[in-house]
Amino acid sequence: MGAAGPLRVERAGAQGEIAVLTLDRPEVHNAIDNALLAALHAALGEVETDAAVRGVVLAGGRGRSFCTGMDLKERAGFSDEDLRAQRRRIVDLVRHAHELPVVTIAAVEGFALGGGFELALACDLIVASDGATFGLPEVKVGIFPGGGSTQTLTWLVGPARARDVILAGRRLTAAEAEAWGVVARVVPAGGAREAAIALAETIAEGAPLGIRQAKAAIRGAHRSLGEGLAAENELYEVVLTSRDRREGFEAFAAKRKPRFEGR
Repeated sequence: MGAAGPLRVERAGAQGEIAVLTLDRPEVHNAIDNALLAALHAALGEVETDAAVRGVVLAGGRGRSFCTGMDLKERAGFSDEDLRAQRRRIVDLVRHAHELPVVTIAAVEGFALGGGFELALACDLIVASDGATFGLPEVKVGIFPGGGSTQTLTWLVGPARARDVILAGRRLTAAEAEAWGVVARVVPAGGAREAAIALAETIAEGAPLGIRQAKAAIRGAHRSLGEGLAAENELYEVVLTSRDRREGFEAFAAKRKPRFEGR
């Protein structure tokens, strides 16, 4: 494993058994563009086929954010089909991360917003610094969260709290996210990465087959992610082709307040 453009791929742990994937686009708060999306897919593919890997840590690199979601400046120039193609890749990434046989841990410092929050939610556990902030602001730009969080966040916090975050745009502090069951552990600022690696090492001491089967059993406590994502995809298609979506992206790029029409 090695560097892959906007994604740094390294090994940690006494035997190099932990794969650490670090988002590295600090100039845009680690926003996800097509290049980073491709790098994440490739890295998870390597992890899945490497028997030496016993855990994965996903972290934000330099700057003040874990990840602030999709790169809307890139998206502003997309056609509807470009958006569909990218979203298919996002949904595949969420499903892939969710179904990896090894434990995945998101190490969150700073902002985890939009697709960045959804990427963290695709992991088995989230370790956050006490200054972390979580949110899903998509309805403010004419869409809704389409990277699995209508399923994963609802599983974790229940429908009422999920609606508060998704519909009202409520942002959660690290303490609130921990109290709601979104975050597993809160650590002092600057310590999320190392704490996540240490947790991954502890988990990796367990039996690989036992961990794999336990993950599958926990997933079975909900309807399948595939069923939920299929339903979410059908609903997302409506907003993808809407005038409000175009207006939201254009307003974001122009740094003005959007004028939505409900169509």
